[in-house]
Amino acid sequence: MRRMLLALALALVLIALAVPAYAGSPHFVDDKVTFTVDGDTVTVVFKEAGLGDEDQVHVVLSGDAACVNPGGNKPQAANKESFSAAGDFPVQNGRTEGSLSVTATFQPSCSPPMTVQWSNLVLTDETSGISTSP
Repeated sequence: MRRMLLALALALVLIALAVPAYAGSPHFVDDKVTFTVDGDTVTVVFKEAGLGDEDQVHVVLSGDAACVNPGGNKPQAANKESFSAAGDFPVQNGRTEGSLSVTATFQPSCSPPMTVQWSNLVLTDETSGISTSP
């Protein structure tokens, strides 16, 4: 019986050593994520932690832009589009940080008095499957 328990304990130790270590709990650091809109461009600056042993992460900024008149109306279907920007960011000590920008371009252009209005902004780490919004 003692030998059987010793063999079982040894087997459990070997299994534990054979499983790759992944000490990650990916999350965006809330007070380090800022979405800034400047005219027709939206920029996000972010910090992500809990990435474990990842070498890099693939991050995507996406959103919808509409060309809106001063009355708040969106005049044409052609003036509503989805835009995105993506990048690969290196991970050091389980953390990464960076920024992404996307600029809305319309044909015809969205010129004054029309303005670009952003909606559905989402920052996604496609490597770990997490997202955050403003």
